[in-house]
Amino acid sequence: MAKTTQEEQVRGTPLDDKVLNALERSPYVPRKTLRFETAEGRVTLRGVVCSYFQKQMAQEALRRVEGVHEILNELEVAGNKVGVFVDGD
Repeated sequence: MAKTTQEEQVRGTPLDDKVLNALERSPYVPRKTLRFETAEGRVTLRGVVCSYFQKQMAQEALRRVEGVHEILNELEVAGNKVGVFVDGD
């Protein structure tokens, strides 16, 4: 799925793990409908969220992750059409 650089392998913490941890820590990010790929410091977010707020929060969760140099936010905002996470569900 994702590639790690030699530097990440030496540190023992691949970028995938750092990204996953950052997304899981955010209370605003619906992990069930979100996917990501990493390659050479670039993270691509894909999937469906309910609001532009959630889309932005997913990106913000990655902004300070060590090793992330670029974020491509390809998340789709579908409102509540697909039954994704909504506060109170």
